Amino acid sequence: MERYETGASIDGFELVERLPSGGMASLWRAKNPKFDFPLLLKIPFLDPGGDVSVILGFEAEELILKRLSGAHVPRYAASGNLATVPYIAMEFVTGIGLAEMTGRAPLPPDEVARIGGEIAKALAALHRQKVVHLDLKPENIILAERGAVLLDFGLARHAELPDLLGEESSVPMGTAAYISPEQVLGERSDPASDLFALGCILYQLATGEEPFGRPATFAGMKRRLYHAPKPPRDFDKAIPRWLEAIILRCMEVDRSRRYGEAAHVLSDLRNPDQVVVALKRVPANKRAWDGIRNLFRRTDEKSLVGKPAGSAARAGPPIVLAAVDLANGSDALAGEVLNETARVLAAREDSWLACVTVLKTEIVGNTPSVDESGRLVYLQRLVALKDWARSLHLPEDRISYHVLEAVSPADAILNYAEHNDVGHIVVGARSSSAIRRHLGSVSTKVVARALCSVSVVRLKVIEEQRQLPP
Repeated sequence: MERYETGASIDGFELVERLPSGGMASLWRAKNPKFDFPLLLKIPFLDPGGDVSVILGFEAEELILKRLSGAHVPRYAASGNLATVPYIAMEFVTGIGLAEMTGRAPLPPDEVARIGGEIAKALAALHRQKVVHLDLKPENIILAERGAVLLDFGLARHAELPDLLGEESSVPMGTAAYISPEQVLGERSDPASDLFALGCILYQLATGEEPFGRPATFAGMKRRLYHAPKPPRDFDKAIPRWLEAIILRCMEVDRSRRYGEAAHVLSDLRNPDQVVVALKRVPANKRAWDGIRNLFRRTDEKSLVGKPAGSAARAGPPIVLAAVDLANGSDALAGEVLNETARVLAAREDSWLACVTVLKTEIVGNTPSVDESGRLVYLQRLVALKDWARSLHLPEDRISYHVLEAVSPADAILNYAEHNDVGHIVVGARSSSAIRRHLGSVSTKVVARALCSVSVVRLKVIEEQRQLPP
């Protein structure tokens, strides 16, 4: 990983001061005469052997942040290419970090309601722009003069963009203390998830305690599906019943009981007299089981997030997966896969494209994570994949790129296709050989097991012979 020092320049941005950073990126105060507002530069850590989700999160944040506007998000300035120096330049927001406020908790109820109202207002503005944050926590909120400002969109989901993180994994993504029940189950499309996290924050501000602690395991996170937290008034009877009611409604497992919109939370926090306080509380275990039934019902009702409106109602594949082998660069077969992909997309203009290549790993031993020059192999392959697809000239909201690490390329392609309900696969086939006939080629396995239509692209034998080294 390249290290930077104060005074260094990246694409005209001068690094002024290094700021406290997390484990995903280094943060720098920066300046650039082209921009008339204070700047922050976010440079992802790309260490060999590091988690590739850092790259996925960087790309997701770049795609989303440049589309956001308004007082409740940092202004986007510029970004750097993965092929050179990846970074995101954005507004440096001044104010009080909410993490500092939670350190002073418990706070007076009126202060909790005021802060909660500012966050709810910011969430309402975010959700109107079709974005769910999915990692709302005190560390990602600044209380500025203009109101609450939300930071770090590396786990966020834009309804009109491919979900880079969700497409490659179904594991829970979020911070354990604030993650919603549906996120624990792998769902990443519901704005109500942010309202659950808001409830956890309000609980913490009012009581000084985190409602679920900080579980380190999947089983620990799943407990919130079955066990309701201790009611806030059990800590302090001075907490008003109306505030407790708002907090617990935000944190309902059953989304039919939870707030549906941030604007409703804001209204209740500003108008306590309108809050309905239940005189008799439903037993926690019954409420939890009702919530779990509805949670699984909602999780099964997969929305068309990230797909063009109405695509499911028409014939043809809503998602086209192009599987291309770039282990030896963009060769003649990769070119033919590209040509066939273009033909499929031209026939279905409502489809969007998932470009997939597989980085083959070894069953025994370590697979090198860097090449001879010390560059990450994963990153190198991702850049090559983007170069391969560039001539298609697809807009950002119609294409995504995925480097899958797997022992079996066929299994990786099939698992991705099933997980994302792919409608059509384009895959290349090499010439026949004794080994391929015995073990089965990637294309043969894909055709045999795919749950959708498949186009297999093959070069003429004479062309393949020309590709062979002398």
